[in-house]
Amino acid sequence: MKHTDNIQGYHAHVYFDAETKAQAQALCETAAMQFGVQMGHMHDRAVGPHPLPSCQLGATPAQFEKLLPWLALNRDDLVVFCHPETGAHLEDHRDHGIWLSEGLALNLSIFR
Repeated sequence: MKHTDNIQGYHAHVYFDAETKAQAQALCETAAMQFGVQMGHMHDRAVGPHPLPSCQLGATPAQFEKLLPWLALNRDDLVVFCHPETGAHLEDHRDHGIWLSEGLALNLSIFR
């Protein structure tokens, strides 16, 4: 069994397109205000392993405990990908990810 004490935090990536950017921004801003999570940039293009434009929310384990169920109920039709931050980037994205909605293919080649 793997131990969770090596989880330093979590990322939640909220994906959007041109039509849903304002909705995603509002969701991320509300999450940042309500839970004190760190909101990253609204990337208008795919960045890193992510297949669509996105905004990242960075959370501590304690914040994520409240953020995840809130995102599940408030994301509407937005796709959200969450993963732990253990320092093992490939495994964090490939093996330990949590999809809210149908999962999408990530570009994991950047971690190899």
